[in-house]
This record gives sequence, C-alpha cells and structure tokens, in this order.
Amino acid sequence: MTISMGDIPVFVCAVESAGFSEAGRRLNLSRSSVGRAVARLEADLKVRLFDRTTRHQNVTADGQMFYEHCQRAITELRSVEAAFDSGLKVPRGKLRVSMPVLFGRMCVAPVLRDLAKENPELELELNFSDRKVDLLEDGFDLAIRNGSPGNGAGIRIRRIGQEETMLYASPAYIEARGEPGTVSELAFHDAVTYGRSGRVQSWTLEQEGTVLEFNPRSRFRFDDIDAIADAVADGLGLAWLPYWLVQKRVESGELVRVMPQMSSHVSEVWAVWPEGPHLPTRVRSAIDALAGALPKVASPL
Repeated sequence: MTISMGDIPVFVCAVESAGFSEAGRRLNLSRSSVGRAVARLEADLKVRLFDRTTRHQNVTADGQMFYEHCQRAITELRSVEAAFDSGLKVPRGKLRVSMPVLFGRMCVAPVLRDLAKENPELELELNFSDRKVDLLEDGFDLAIRNGSPGNGAGIRIRRIGQEETMLYASPAYIEARGEPGTVSELAFHDAVTYGRSGRVQSWTLEQEGTVLEFNPRSRFRFDDIDAIADAVADGLGLAWLPYWLVQKRVESGELVRVMPQMSSHVSEVWAVWPEGPHLPTRVRSAIDALAGALPKVASPL
C-alpha cells in the first residue's frame, strides 16, 4: 500500500477543523482541494474517512482511528525536528506567529522582519487577528498577546514587554477647552472612546497608588483605536490610548499627554508557545528578539 504522505496534514487539519471549509481557510487551500486530498487517502487506504453531506463532513470510525495514528506520528516527527533544530546556531524553517492586528503590524512585525533579514533561511508566516488562537489546534509556533496570556495545558509563556496607556488630547483641544486637573473634571470634557458590541471601554487611571475606573461621556465611539487617535489629533476630544500607537504624534507635538500627574496604566505583553521538550531555535530567536525590542517601542520608560 502506498499512501499519499503529503495529504496527511490536510486530513489531520480537516478532522481538527470539523470540516473541509475551515481546514481550507487554515491551510490557505480551497475546500475542493481539501476534499481531493482526503479522497486520495481514501483511495490509498480503501476505507471511507469522512461521511459527506452537502454542508457537513463527519469523520468515520475508520477515519478517527487513522487520525489518532497520524497524530502520534506527527507528534514524534515534530519532537525529532525540534530536537535537531534546538541544536542549530541560526534560525531556519517556517515560523508561524499570531498577533493582535494593530499592535502586531506596528510593533511585532517590524522586529520579525528584521530577524528574517538577518537569517535568510527563516520563513515567516504572520497571522494578524485579535482572536486568541489555539496554538496547538491552529498550528502556530508562537503567539503574542497583550494583557492576559491566557491559560491552559500545553503552553509556555514569557513576559516580553509592557504596554503603557495614558490620556491624550490635541493642543488645539486643550487651548479651546482647557486641561482637566482632576478625575472629576473629566466629566466636563468630550471623549473619544473604544466601543464594540454596545460596550464602551472604561479608562483605568491611577494616582498615588489608588486605581480608578472612569466611564467617560463620549460623543464618539469607534471600534478601531487607530481611528480614535486620528479623531483626537483632529481635536474631537480626549482619549485613553497606548503609547506605542501615538509615540510619533507626541514627539511631533500633534498630541500631548493629559493629566501627567496620573500614573500610566501598565499591562504586560506576552510570548506564548506550545510546551515541548525542545524549543526550536527559530522560536527562541523570535522571542529573544521581541523581548529586546518591544520595551523600546511599547513604553516611554
């Protein structure tokens, strides 16, 4: 019996994705390409791996047994690959990284691009999504997360930086409306806030160790913080924004920090990766590069 070995990862993804369409999305293949790969395996094995309907594909008992064997084999191969790779001095191979959309584009991706320039044998596959991916199920080597790294079996984490969030406004707004001096005075100012699904993000403010949650009165609610920064620069109000997003605007004088006597709100930035006996050099190199670079771009301190 000759098995189409290249079709096995597609089959495994189809089982884990509970369907051909989702597997195709994860693998950047069409639904029909996934179906053809499964069909070739069925022809090779002379068993039916999936029961198919117009909308659903359900793995059969034979398919489930074959999947379990494939999983054990893939796990062993990955372990061997990681063992070999961990002894390398330079990163090589494909590195799949998931990261938040805007933070990833502005802070993470430039660091990884520089790493790839320095290491010609390193391939990058970057996924920009604000969804917390399942590293094992979605096949990622590394994820970058703001705030909570999440929890669960089978993952390792490392703090690689901090994100500082503060109040900002344009000089024109301050000139026209004045600068608030206390938290209570914020109620008399316009705010540009982050809102999604009917919920508006509160502002976390801290002074002399006292943490305050302030719910701003907002004329403008956007679900994109880059658009919020644009609105604030245009003089529409105050906003609570991360330093990495507005750094250049602050340096140019387009935005100014409001109520500097209040401490900035600090949250952690984490690298998250699948647990294993060996950490591949390409993953370790990416984590080290990010840990060295992110504190310089995500925090003013």
